[in-house]
Amino acid sequence: MGTRRPTVVALAAAAALGAGLLAVPQAFAAGERPDARHRESGCVMQAGDNRVDHVIYLTFDNVHFTRDNPNVPSDLEQMPHLLDFLEHNGTVDTSHHTPLIAHTGNDILTQLTGLYGGDHGQPVSNSYRYYKSDGTSTSARTFAYWTDGIADPATPTPSDTAPTMVTPDGRNTPAPWTAYTRAGCDFGAVSVANTVLENTTSDVAKVFGPDSPEAAEAKADPVRAQADIVGIGVHCAQGSARCTTPAARPDLLPDEPGGYHGYQALYGAHSVDAVISPDHPVRAIGGAPVADKAGNPGFPGFDSMSADNTLGYLASMQEAGVPVTYGYISDAHDRYPGGTAFGPGEAGYVAQLKSYDQAFDGFFRRLAKDGITPANSLFVVTSDENDHFVGGKSSPAGCDGVTTPCSYQQIGEINANVRGLLATQQHLTTPFQLKSESAPSFYLDGNPASDAATTRDFERAVSKLTAVNPLTGTTEPISHQLADRAEMKILHMVTGDPLRTATFTDFLDPNYLAVAGAANCATPCVGLNAEEAWNHGDFAPDINTTWLGLAGPGVKHLGATGAVWSDHTDIRPTMLALLGLHDVYAHDGRVLTEFLSPCALPRSLRAADQADYRRLATDFKQLDAGVGEFASATLAAATMAAASDTPGDTRYKDTEAKLAALGAQRDRLARQIGDLLDTTAPGSGRLTPATARNLARQAEDLIHQADRLARG
Repeated sequence: MGTRRPTVVALAAAAALGAGLLAVPQAFAAGERPDARHRESGCVMQAGDNRVDHVIYLTFDNVHFTRDNPNVPSDLEQMPHLLDFLEHNGTVDTSHHTPLIAHTGNDILTQLTGLYGGDHGQPVSNSYRYYKSDGTSTSARTFAYWTDGIADPATPTPSDTAPTMVTPDGRNTPAPWTAYTRAGCDFGAVSVANTVLENTTSDVAKVFGPDSPEAAEAKADPVRAQADIVGIGVHCAQGSARCTTPAARPDLLPDEPGGYHGYQALYGAHSVDAVISPDHPVRAIGGAPVADKAGNPGFPGFDSMSADNTLGYLASMQEAGVPVTYGYISDAHDRYPGGTAFGPGEAGYVAQLKSYDQAFDGFFRRLAKDGITPANSLFVVTSDENDHFVGGKSSPAGCDGVTTPCSYQQIGEINANVRGLLATQQHLTTPFQLKSESAPSFYLDGNPASDAATTRDFERAVSKLTAVNPLTGTTEPISHQLADRAEMKILHMVTGDPLRTATFTDFLDPNYLAVAGAANCATPCVGLNAEEAWNHGDFAPDINTTWLGLAGPGVKHLGATGAVWSDHTDIRPTMLALLGLHDVYAHDGRVLTEFLSPCALPRSLRAADQADYRRLATDFKQLDAGVGEFASATLAAATMAAASDTPGDTRYKDTEAKLAALGAQRDRLARQIGDLLDTTAPGSGRLTPATARNLARQAEDLIHQADRLARG
């Protein structure tokens, strides 16, 4: 399951969709289109001759282009209004990939920043652990406001003082809205990770003050406070009329490169709604007020951000003159509120996808009525990751879900108590904690080094664990790949905060999820969890391959194509290239020039030999991406080394030395190539064909070296 939060709030009633597209009062004057207001405000987004007046960015939680059951249409096939819009007006990249681990928090933050988790601070998500001064570890949340410190629910004063969003040098990661606000464009955020307030405790006190009315409301009525304060926000350009209200607060980014002073923001529906929908609550696309399960208007909770609710908020923001809007849509794979997961083709699953499709139909018609179309607007739509369905065969045989609903006698991820399995199978009781996941990160007490005897014994033991699969009855290994700290660095999983670096990460068989229960199997150590049937995190093709849709000025009309290998880091530099905007830092991704029309290409690339550029860009991704060829090969080598038991541990030590050397070479070369390819960040140099060919050869040689190491 890809849900962001354990708290589940009801989705807006699907019945309202059947009422048709409702007229929604607009916040701009009669006859005035939103783009006119944007131009008056000084918001300029233009690449070459392509001017963009609106940006609409959407990220789904686990919506699939490919089929999970061969007979059941995929998620996007069941949302034809969205899929057809993207295919007919632009390009859908079906060879798009996640970072590691592939989970909601890391994936969305990578999309927003163009940086891998090691550079933005959250590669282990949706929570992680950090070491305390006594050598034990404790849990912290990935989801926190952008400038928050460690979000540890157990203490307001964590011993680790690093920011949640931490750069390699220990600073706060640059915020994704500043490229827009510096260009004079307001940035609206709807449920998007860490760009909005995430809780009613520390975030409220930090932004509004401990003695503010908002803090008092959070203490007296936290349910109402969530609807009022959490999940919705507008970061304003300087001088924006939307932030001249008393509700506006300083938008403080003390570590932002180049400084960021004099900017304001609106935090929460109680502040934003008064600006974008002053006469009534913000309405979902179907017409019902967006409200929580108690009926409080405003933010209904992260899990309740259905397409109906999120798209209603985005449309209202655009109609009120907010030209850049980012939104998150929760997944359709689970029963809300509460209950077990759906399997592909089950009636409730199909019904939720149908409601999502109807919401997109209404959304696109409403925007077109406002004059917001791919002719003047950039639409970017993607999914955080594909999740892996865990369940038995569907029945009846051949069910397609649409005409014949499917059902499943067995459904649910396979939970494995690794502490119990280690004690009973390997007689190992070394104290540890883990981040429960299909790709669990282990934190051994005392924070031992990778080559310490305790660590090595533990890694070998984990690599040998087996389980009887309750779906098949077969005995099988549960661990597929294992990365210690040298390999985790290659996979971009080591951050600028050493206290949150795990001892190692184990990528399990994607049917399994690791938990740390009792050190025995008095209760079964392995069993199905019917509440969760969609696993993520792992190094697995069906999880790591997702999709990216682009439509708007400067985007080629290629329809669906798998010809270009890309990943989440490429989204931001590609968007900024289409918008003529710049970040104040270098990205880990590159501009997907294959999807851009010639007039939209950055000037430095128009005269370049495109064949040489694209060869280098392709090699760059396979060299640097967390699921690229280089990483795949080094992970295979690291897995074999971790499981080895040679005299003096020579196999492990030799492999680790080679991995460290290869990783250092990769980092240097990738940074050199990235700086040349990333034309949307400072320091970008001019790329000549000769330079491109030379760097491509170096990248290919490093990939070949990694392949040889993997082959032993």
